[in-house]
Amino acid sequence: MKPLVRNATLSNYVELSQSLGIDPRALMKRVGLDPAGLAVQDRWISGEAVIQLLELSAAAAHREDFGLLLAERRRFSTLGPISLVLREEPDVRSAVELLVRHEHMYNEMLHSRLSEANGLATLKVNLELAEAMAARQATELAMGAFHQVLRTFLGARWQALSVCFTHSAPADQATHRRIFGPVVEFDSEFNGIVFYGSDLNIPNPMSDPLLRTYARQFFESIAVSRDTTVLDRVRDLIEVLLPTGRCSIEQVAGSLGVDRRTVHRHLAASGETFSSVLNATRAQLAEQLVTNPRRSLTDISGLLGFSAPSAFSRWFREQFGCSAREWRARGTGQRPSGEERPAAAGRRRTAGRA
Repeated sequence: MKPLVRNATLSNYVELSQSLGIDPRALMKRVGLDPAGLAVQDRWISGEAVIQLLELSAAAAHREDFGLLLAERRRFSTLGPISLVLREEPDVRSAVELLVRHEHMYNEMLHSRLSEANGLATLKVNLELAEAMAARQATELAMGAFHQVLRTFLGARWQALSVCFTHSAPADQATHRRIFGPVVEFDSEFNGIVFYGSDLNIPNPMSDPLLRTYARQFFESIAVSRDTTVLDRVRDLIEVLLPTGRCSIEQVAGSLGVDRRTVHRHLAASGETFSSVLNATRAQLAEQLVTNPRRSLTDISGLLGFSAPSAFSRWFREQFGCSAREWRARGTGQRPSGEERPAAAGRRRTAGRA
């Protein structure tokens, strides 16, 4: 399966692109990503599409440092829920180890490793790709993000002993030296950050011992296994693809790096079909969207992937037993007691037709 990444990976991408005079929406659509979807940071998208987008953006802007400029705009909170726990870790070592151990919670492409030897610590950063492709910008984004995390704990004046990249040096190294200092090495044997091992023992200045237990308990309640199921991946991708109007089994299979038969086989093992998952996901989203009076029904139709509002209207009445306008008028968005939940009913009806 091809790896996915959180939408938050592209945090501030639109703003950076516009500041450099390129059209972010056109580039996103070119690689099959939905610009509107960036508003939902915890949604998962294709990692390879993100890599392609960053390379296209760097070329369009004529900036070899595009990925690094994007990393510079990241905030600690971009890491998502894990950032809440990192803030309360007692020292730099435990924070970095937690970040590395649970990297799959924010980026499935990322494979980092912290090692220590001879008084030095090395944080190696790799991107595991399903196929060979240029990934200079994504690599620099990841390296810049890790460097920023270390400085969050160690202070803005902290400097690594060396910051290594396997790719060649850019024509202009000004951004690299401004962010990392005069310690950047190119054409290296690995991508990574080398610093004194003693830095790992420095106490975390943000930590509150009284909050640490609560933060850990919260994290354990949301932490997910690396073994995310195909069904989970399909649901996430359907949510991403619906607004683009290209939500098909072929598109989902392509994002996962397999053929449609493989997707069907995995879903069947979970008692589902692609149609049933699509329908249930649509129904769940419809319940949330229709009850929001600030969204027009025409907009909702597009967000749910319907080619026309009339198709959405027919589908909604079939699923919910009333029109979308009637549902909205009820205010609470709840069906009368004793009636079946629409999402569940839709799954059974669709599964029965499949």
